[in-house]
Amino acid sequence: MMMKRHTALLAFLAVAWSLAVSPGAVAQAPPPSADDEAIPVFGVESTVVLLDVVVRDKKGRLVKDLQASDFEVFENGEPQTIADFQVVDRGPLHFSPSSSPEAASATPAPSTTAATGPGAAEPAAAPQAEPGVIAFIFDRMSTRGRDMAHQAARAYTTQGHMEGDVVGVFMLDQTLHTLQTFTTDIEAVGAAFDRAAAQGQTQFASTRDEAREHQADARAAEAALSAMGGTGAGAGDASAQAAAANVAVQRTFALIEANMLNSFDRLERDQQGFASTNGLMAVVNGLRALPGRKTIVFFSEGLTIGSSVLDQFRSVIAAANRANVTMYAIDAGGLRTESGTREARAELVSNAQQRFRQESQGFTQLSDGAMMQGVERTEDMIRLNPQIMLGRLADETGGFLVANTNDATKGFRRIQEEMRFYYLLSYVPTDGRYDGRFRTISVKTARPGVEIYTRKGYLAVPPDTVVPVRAHEAPAIAQLDRDPAPDDFALYASALSFPQPQRPGRVPVLVELKGDALTYTLDEDKGEYTADFTIVARLRNDQGQEVDRLSRRYPLTVPKDSLDKVRQGSILFFQETDLPPGRYTLEAAAHDAVGDHASVRRTSVEVPPSPEGAMRLSSLVLLEKVEKLSPSEVGGDNPLYYGETILYPNMGEPYHKSVTPTLGFYFTAYGAGDEIPGQATIELLQGEQVLAKLPTPLPHADGSGRLQHAASLPLQNLPPGEYGLRIVLDSGSASYARQARFVVAE
Repeated sequence: MMMKRHTALLAFLAVAWSLAVSPGAVAQAPPPSADDEAIPVFGVESTVVLLDVVVRDKKGRLVKDLQASDFEVFENGEPQTIADFQVVDRGPLHFSPSSSPEAASATPAPSTTAATGPGAAEPAAAPQAEPGVIAFIFDRMSTRGRDMAHQAARAYTTQGHMEGDVVGVFMLDQTLHTLQTFTTDIEAVGAAFDRAAAQGQTQFASTRDEAREHQADARAAEAALSAMGGTGAGAGDASAQAAAANVAVQRTFALIEANMLNSFDRLERDQQGFASTNGLMAVVNGLRALPGRKTIVFFSEGLTIGSSVLDQFRSVIAAANRANVTMYAIDAGGLRTESGTREARAELVSNAQQRFRQESQGFTQLSDGAMMQGVERTEDMIRLNPQIMLGRLADETGGFLVANTNDATKGFRRIQEEMRFYYLLSYVPTDGRYDGRFRTISVKTARPGVEIYTRKGYLAVPPDTVVPVRAHEAPAIAQLDRDPAPDDFALYASALSFPQPQRPGRVPVLVELKGDALTYTLDEDKGEYTADFTIVARLRNDQGQEVDRLSRRYPLTVPKDSLDKVRQGSILFFQETDLPPGRYTLEAAAHDAVGDHASVRRTSVEVPPSPEGAMRLSSLVLLEKVEKLSPSEVGGDNPLYYGETILYPNMGEPYHKSVTPTLGFYFTAYGAGDEIPGQATIELLQGEQVLAKLPTPLPHADGSGRLQHAASLPLQNLPPGEYGLRIVLDSGSASYARQARFVVAE
C-alpha cells in the first residue's frame, strides 16, 4: 500500500512542477462580453460530461447513501440519461499529527459504494485512492487582510491538513509567485504561508472618495451659480458677472478632476482584476493535467471585477470547470464592520444628489448619458462586494465562500470532506454538437431537504485543447469544426516564420477582414454604432493536435458619422507564438456575434530546424502596403518593422497591375561572420517551371547578426495568373530557400 501511495504521489508531483510557470504564458484578458448572465463553464471531455456532486442535509452533513436512481440530470432543461454513477470515497479523515485531536475524531469514516444508473453499463472498479491536491492562492491584500489570511491558512496546517495531501502555495501581485511547489511536507507549506504574510505587495490606492468630494464641490458650485441667476445674471454689475464666471470655472474644474480620478480608479481596478484573474487562470491551467478533482483555496479581500475584466473572470470559471478544479474562496476581510456594498451605496447617493439638484434648479449641464454612465459605474461598484464576486467564483465551480468569520477552521474541515467524498455522475449529451454554446446543467434528487453542490453548465467545445477556452472564444472555435467551413465574408490569414537566435520558433500570426463584413447596430441615444466579433487562430501540428491558440474579441464602437470610413477600412489581428521545428496548419475563424456570421480560412507554415551556428532565414513575405512608423515605434521588436516603416503582408489578395505595378517582398536572415552570403538568387516560378533568375546583392548584417532585405519586382510584363517567388541563399556549406505564391490580375 505504501508503494502505491508513493508512486501516485510521484506521478502527481511530476505534473504539478509545471505550475511554477510565468503568468506571461496567460494571454492578456480580452474586453468584456456583452451578456453578463452567460456563465461559461466546463467543456465536454470526449463525448461524455462528468459531474462531481456533493449533497448535504439541512444541518450541513454529507449525505452518503444515495443511489443512481436518486438523481436526475438536465441539460438546457432536457432530461439526460445517466451513463455511469460512482461514489468516490477516499476514506476517513486522517488529519496530520499536528492537527488537533478534536479535528481528527470529529468526522466518522465514510463507506464506499458504487452503482450504475438505469440502463448504464456495469459499474467501473472503485477509483484508486489518490492524494488530495490543493493549491492555496493569496491575492493582493492589505496588511490586515494578509494577517487574516495567514491566520486562516495556519488553521489548515493545524486543524485541516490530511495525511498525504499534496499542497502548493502561490501569491498574486503584478505576477504569479510560487511560494512553495507542490509537496506533502506540511512544515514547508506552513513556512510558505508565513512568507505570504510577510511579503509586501503592490497596493492600489482608491481615489473614489476623493472623486466624490470633487463632485460635491461641483454641486455646491452649481447651487451657488443658480442662486446668482446663472452666468448671465447681474449683467449690469461687473463684479457680479466676475463672481458668477469664477464659480462656473470652479464647477467645471471640479467636474474635470472628479472625472480624472474616476477614470484612474477604473484603470487601477481593471489592472488589479486582470492580475488576479490571470494568476488564477495560470494555476488552473497547470492543474488540468492532473486526474480527478482538484481544489483551489483562494484568499482575497474581494475581486475587483469591473466591466472590462468580467469576460476574463468568466473564462477563469470556464477553465476551472473544464479542468475539474473546485474553487473555495475565503474572504480575508473576516468579520466586517460595514457592508460590502458601501461603495455602491455611496455612488448611488452621489449620483442621485447630483441629479435631484439639477432637476430642482433647472440646471442641465450633465446629460442623461452622463447619468447612465453613473449607473454603469455603480454596477461596477456592486461587483466590489467580496461576497458577490468571490461567492460567484466559488459557487459556479462547485465550491463555497467562507465569509463573515475570523475562524476558517470549519471551512477547511468542510473542504476536506468534499475532497474525500462525492458522487461522480456521467452522461452523453443528447445534443452532441460542439457548437460553442453555453449549456446549463441542473442536478436534482428525490431526497427531500438536501442541497446539491455541483457545476452549473459547460461550453460545448472540442476537448483537444492545450490552452484554456475563454468565454469569448467558444462560438468562433465552433466555426473551425463546421463541415463545410463557413464562408460568409472575405477573410485572410497568414502565419510566418521569423527565427531569431533567442527565439528560433518565432511565428507571427495575422488575420484580416474588411470593415464591411460586420453587422453594426445603431444606438440612437448615444449616436453611435456598435459591432462585436471575435477572431480565433488555432495552430495544429502534422498529427492534427492543437499546439497553440490565439484570440481576441473586438467590441467596436463607431461614431454615427464615421461608419462609412470604418466599413471601407480593414481590421488586422496580429499576435505571436513560438513553436518547435515542424509543419503546422493555421486555422483562423472570425465570428460576427451580432449577425451570427462567420468565415474560416486555413493555411500552413513551416518552422525549420535551427541548429546552433546555422543561418536562420525567415519566411518570404509578399507586401501589400508600407506605412511610416511614429518616432516612438522606430526600433521596436516587431519583425515587420523595417527602418522607419512597418510592412503589411499580402495574405492572398491578387495584385492588380493597374493598381500595383510592382510586387514588393521582404525577408530577414540571421548569421555570424561570413555565414550570410553577399547576394541572393530571386527565382520567378509558374508551377514548377523557373521563368527567370535574378542575382540580388544583399546588405551587411547589423550588430546583432540580422540582415533585413526589401525589394520589388515589376509586374507589367506578367500575364494574369498564379506565380511563385523563391529566395535562395547559399552560404557555401548549405543552401537555404523560402517560397511564396501570388496571383496577378489586370
